[in-house]
Order: sequence, then C-alpha cells, then structure tokens
Amino acid sequence: MSPRNQARRRPNGKPRAKDDRHFVTALARGLEVLACFRSGDTMLGNGDLAERCRLPKSTISRLSQTLARLGYLRYVDDVAKYRLGGSTLALGSAMLSGMAIRQLARPMMQEVADFSQAVVALGVRVGLGVIYIEVCRNKAALTLSLDVGSWVPLATTAIGRASFAASGDDERRDLLAQLRAADPASWPPRKRSLEAAIDEHRKVGCCSSFGEWQPDVSGIAIGFTPGGGLPTMALNCGGLSFSLPRAFLLGEVRPRLASVVRRLEESLGSAAPHRETRTSHASPRRAARAR
Repeated sequence: MSPRNQARRRPNGKPRAKDDRHFVTALARGLEVLACFRSGDTMLGNGDLAERCRLPKSTISRLSQTLARLGYLRYVDDVAKYRLGGSTLALGSAMLSGMAIRQLARPMMQEVADFSQAVVALGVRVGLGVIYIEVCRNKAALTLSLDVGSWVPLATTAIGRASFAASGDDERRDLLAQLRAADPASWPPRKRSLEAAIDEHRKVGCCSSFGEWQPDVSGIAIGFTPGGGLPTMALNCGGLSFSLPRAFLLGEVRPRLASVVRRLEESLGSAAPHRETRTSHASPRRAARAR
C-alpha cells in the first residue's frame, strides 16, 4: 500500500469517509458504537465506547444519546451506562430468521457434536472476530459456555482463522491492516499465525487452535462460502483440550465437518470447489468414547 493510501486510512484500517461521497460518517460511527457490544458485555459506559471506537468522548456521548432515543441503546441511570435496546434485538432476530442455512445445518452439526462430545458452531465474521449464528452441543459433555451471539477473536481461534483463510485477498489485506492498527504489540505473531492459517486451510482442509485462544481449549474449523448471497462462514468443533486430542480432531472430526460443509454448499448452490477428504491425519477411533 502506498504512503498516500496509508495516510487516507483511519487507525482501525478502514477508509476515511472523504474518500467516498456515498459514505455517511455519522451512520458508520453509530454502527461502530453498537458493534462495541460483544458477548459478555452487559453494559458499557461512554468511556468504554470511546476507547473501543477510538473517538472523542464528546462524540460518543452524542451518538449514544441518539441511539438511545431510537431504541438501539438503553441508558441505565444507576450505573450511568448503556445496554443494547430492543431495536437492536429486532435487527439481529430478523437477520437470523432470514438465514435458512441455520435450519439446514443444525441436524448435521448435532451429529458431529454428539460424535465428538463437544461444541459445533457456525459463525460469520463481524469486525475482527466471528459471531456464532448456530451452536450445537453434546448434552453429556463438559463444553464451553458459548451460544448464539457469542463473539470470539479472529486471530487466535480456529473459527476466526478459518473465516480469515476463506476470505478474498482484498478482504484479508484489510483485516490485517485493522489487526495491526488495533494492537501493534501483538502484530508480528498474529500476522504469522494468520499466514500459517491460510496455508493450513489449503493443505490440511481446516484451521486449528490448540491452546492459543484459551490454554485449555482446542478446536478446528473450516471456512466456506455457502452461496445464496450469504457471506463467508466457518464451521468449527471445539471444547476442552483434555477431551479433544489433536489426532482425534484432525483425523476423525475434520472429515465430518468437511462433509457438513460440502452438503451445505451443494444445497445452497455454492460454486466452491469440491474439498478433498484427506487421510494423512487419520487415527483409530477411541474406544473409550461413548456413542
């Protein structure tokens, strides 16, 4: 990227509004405020929002008050903070209900969850992370407390890496710029991990994360474009490391995830190339696992 183009970009890697006369800066900033709320964020104050959006607190104050009047935020007097309002819920619900892929994927995902005794999730990239839009888990297993709407980071999770690997070249370049601006200190190892994820996704057929997001969590994921006008997605299987050895995830769970992805692509008319079923990581099924 030329110095001139670099100068035109905001710190988070996104183009400045003046570069595009159709770009409405105020609207973009309001949406950035809403995007600050992630899984686990019950309430955020103007200071929290200003820090996450990298905007002056005075600007955030005007945006949050406007969003509150429209019902997208709700002000809580006792703690002087905001929580998401009903209008935001209506938008999310409308989007989820319009994704037929969730209903199509759910029974297939449940089969993999029961086989692996872990969590299987379908996610869409949002910002520098992935939001789960469907989650299936085995009832008898100790699993992660993640559900629909949960947000996980892009660079350290299997599902985030798979989403990145399956994205187009331009989108990947923009994401790398945003990650570098968001956390310069962590940039070199994150860049290396994401470059390795592209290579792993191409050669192995999935991306992995073994203790890199959380020390006791392992997972693998496959990124794909389902077709039907839907965005790039990723399907993962993950859980506590002691119950999900690397050989089991790569050798036995990965082919099952790949089969789900292939069937989803075929059902939704994706033009994605057929994925080869690789056997180099195959391992005997563990007899101790309850079926």
